Amino acid sequence: MKLIYSLLALLCLLFVWSSIGPYDYFTWFLEVLPAILGILVLVFSFKRFRFTNLIYSLIFIHCTILIVGGHYTYAEVPLFDWIQEVFNQQRNNYDKLGHFAQGFVPAMITREVLVRKQVVNNYKWLNFIVVCIALAISAAYEFIEWGVSLSTGEGGDSFLGTQGYIWDTQSDMLYATVGAIMALAFLGKYHDKQLKLLTIDRNRT
Repeated sequence: MKLIYSLLALLCLLFVWSSIGPYDYFTWFLEVLPAILGILVLVFSFKRFRFTNLIYSLIFIHCTILIVGGHYTYAEVPLFDWIQEVFNQQRNNYDKLGHFAQGFVPAMITREVLVRKQVVNNYKWLNFIVVCIALAISAAYEFIEWGVSLSTGEGGDSFLGTQGYIWDTQSDMLYATVGAIMALAFLGKYHDKQLKLLTIDRNRT
């Protein structure tokens, strides 16, 4: 519980920082809205469905990426401007980090829900289904970005963040897919241990 409250307090501080003098308030709102909605869902569902500490930590990291991107816009994050110059990249690639996380974190959230709700009992199919769901989430988000950009004009261009790259949408979904696969490959076994500990704690109470 202490970890969860600590992460929530840190997120509140990050929100305050992010809201002070962002690059553009409309873009800021669009970028941080998924984080706000996600946190509200977690708060209201906490008593009925408490995730493992691993998932809450990953959600914190993902929200941090969204909040930082909202403050600077995904095309103007200073650290990635520096990376762009040092490695002679053609664009600021902070948005690729965001889309990688968009696959990585939802994949682990999905995995936990499917396992604990016993939706998928066959682990051979679990990874495949999780990756498919993560890719579907990524594609749905691209639809949202496209719709916002069309309806708001220049105001939504910063939210779309293509930076003139014609394959931006496809590469975003690729990064999300890679993120989902890497999450399962590197955290799957550790996640299983976390799930067992959670089950033990619930049985004790």
